[in-house]
Amino acid sequence: MNIQNTVSRETNWPIVILGFLALSIAFSGRAALGLIMPVWQNEFGWSNGFVSNVGATALIIMAMTAPFAGRMLDKMGPRFTLNLGLILVGTGCGLVALMNGQVMFMIGFAGFAGVGFGIVATHVVATAVARRFNNNVGLATGIATSGATGGQLLIVPLIAGLLTLISWRWSFGALSIMSFMLVPFLYRSLKEDSGQTLQKDNSDSDESSLKKDLLFIIQKPAFHVLFWSFLICGFTTTGVIETHLLPFASFCGFPPLPSATAYGVLSAVNLIGMIGVGWLTDRVNRGILLASIYFLRSITFVILTNLTGSSVETLFIFAVLFGAVDYSTVPITASLLASHVGLKLMGLAMGLIAAGHAVGGALGAFLGGYFFDNTGAYQVLWLSSLWLAVGAGLLVLYFPVKSWIENYDDRIKT
Repeated sequence: MNIQNTVSRETNWPIVILGFLALSIAFSGRAALGLIMPVWQNEFGWSNGFVSNVGATALIIMAMTAPFAGRMLDKMGPRFTLNLGLILVGTGCGLVALMNGQVMFMIGFAGFAGVGFGIVATHVVATAVARRFNNNVGLATGIATSGATGGQLLIVPLIAGLLTLISWRWSFGALSIMSFMLVPFLYRSLKEDSGQTLQKDNSDSDESSLKKDLLFIIQKPAFHVLFWSFLICGFTTTGVIETHLLPFASFCGFPPLPSATAYGVLSAVNLIGMIGVGWLTDRVNRGILLASIYFLRSITFVILTNLTGSSVETLFIFAVLFGAVDYSTVPITASLLASHVGLKLMGLAMGLIAAGHAVGGALGAFLGGYFFDNTGAYQVLWLSSLWLAVGAGLLVLYFPVKSWIENYDDRIKT
C-alpha cells in the first residue's frame, strides 16, 4: 500500500509551548506518587507495596492506552486528544486529593489519571508537532517533549512546597487545577489538525481500517528497529535509572541530599540534552546520531559498575553524562518514524512504540529488584543495561547502512 501525504504544514509554536506544559503537568503527577508515599504510610498506614502496586498498575494502563491515544490523534487531532487527556489527569488528581480510602485512590490514580497519563505523553506531543512543522521539526519536538523532564524542575518543587507548608491534598489539588486551566488555552490556541488528510494511490479514498493500518506499520522494517530499540530505551531509563539509581546511591553509602541533588542535575541536563539533540536531528545523519546516543549511554553504565567505593563526584559525572542521553532519543525516534512510516499513521505507530517503551521500563524496574534480591548487588543490572544499550545502538545503524546501500545502488545504475 503506497501512501502519499498531502499535509500542508506550517510553523505553529503554540503546540510546542502547550505540549511542553501538558507534559510537565502529567509527568509531575506521576512523580508525586513517590514524593507523597511516606506521608500516606503515616496517615493511612498503607504499605510501600500497596502504593507501588497502584503505580505499577497505572504504568500498565498507560502502556495499554498509548496505541489508542496515538490512533485518536491520527483521527481527531491534537486539540481533542490532549484536552481529553488533561481532563482525565485533572479528574484523577482531583479524586486523589479528595480520597480517604484505597478504592478511591486506585480509581483516581490508576484509573482516570493512568489513562490521562497514557494520552498526555511524549508520543502524542511529538506526533502533534511533526504534523505542524515544515522546518526545524527536530528542534520543535525536542523543546515540546522536554516538558517530560521540565516538570521535575518546575512543578515538582511546587508540589513539595505545598506538601510541606499545607497538605498533600493541596499538592494533588494543584495538579488538578493546572490540568483544567490548560484545557481552554489548548482549545483556543490550536486549530483543527489538517494533517490527517491523505491520498492513496489508485484513487482509493476509503478510510483505512485499524487492521490495515497496523499491517502497513508492522510491514516496515524501520518500525521494528525503532520499536525494539525504544523498548531497550525504556528498560535502561524509566526502568533502571529512574527506579534504581537513588537506592543504589544509598547502597553505595552516599547521603540522601547529594544523591537527590545529583538526580536533579541529571534532570536539568536531560532537558538541555533533548533540546540540543532535537536541534541536531535537523542537521546531521539521524541514524548515526541515535546510535551514538545509545553507545554513550552504554558507557555511562560502566561508571555505575565502578561507583561503589568512589567519591560522590563520580555520581555527579554519571548524572551529567546520562542526563545528556536520557530522553534525547525521543525527537530522533519521532523524526525517523515520520520519515519511514509517514505522518498519517505516525500517531498509531508512535503509540505502539511508546507501549514498548513502557513494557521495557516495567521489565527494568522488576529485574532490578529481582537481581538485587538474589545477588545483593546491582552489578548484573548495570552490565545487562550496558550490553542492551550497545544492542540498541547496533540496531539503529540500520538507517545509515540502508541509506548507504541505496545510494550505492543508485550510483551503480547511473
